[in-house]
Amino acid sequence: MSTELLDAVRGGLIVSCQAYPGEPMRDPRTMAQIARAAVVGGAVGVRLQGLDDIRAASDVGVPVVGLWKDGDDDVFITPTLAHALAVAEAGAHIIAIDGTRRARPDGLALAETITALKAAHEVLVMADCGSLDDAIAAEAAGADILGTTLAGYSGDRPKTTGPDLDLIAEVVGACTRPVVAEGRIHTPDDARRARAAGAFAVCVGTAITHPSTLTSWFVAAIEKEN
Repeated sequence: MSTELLDAVRGGLIVSCQAYPGEPMRDPRTMAQIARAAVVGGAVGVRLQGLDDIRAASDVGVPVVGLWKDGDDDVFITPTLAHALAVAEAGAHIIAIDGTRRARPDGLALAETITALKAAHEVLVMADCGSLDDAIAAEAAGADILGTTLAGYSGDRPKTTGPDLDLIAEVVGACTRPVVAEGRIHTPDDARRARAAGAFAVCVGTAITHPSTLTSWFVAAIEKEN
């Protein structure tokens, strides 16, 4: 299954379909509809947050990257083994987990979490990393995919205006696992540049699926002319 999943997303666009708590679109049915619309547009995979959202998009027809954001600690993206197991049981094909070197709430090492998850379910693991050292450690821990999701958010690197192209290139050069570029990819050209930096696939969320943010960008541009 791992080869088939990787082949399915190779060189393509994964669309992250997420809404924050309290927002009008924070509904599993809505997120599933957005995921289906993204697939119509050519997405080769979708990324969904929360067990209900994952279940609602079970028929989307492309690999589902699932995660569960929970807690107020620094590590909140599928923070424990229990969270990862639940995401797999909800139907995700690829389980996205915090892939930094920070301590996890359940006290397990990243390698212990990945080993136990794979022993229970036939899934791939995407490690959301914030630095090159994170990626190297995550690969050694058994992660199948390395994401740049947390670049600029974990304290290891400055937050770039657009995608952290330098980190993408560094991870591609130092690691053997596929690298998914994610984080602040706001335009088609950003996505193109991420692929040119060596990314195996590109994941875009806000710039496609978050109308509140998109609207604010246009409003800000117009207000500059007032």
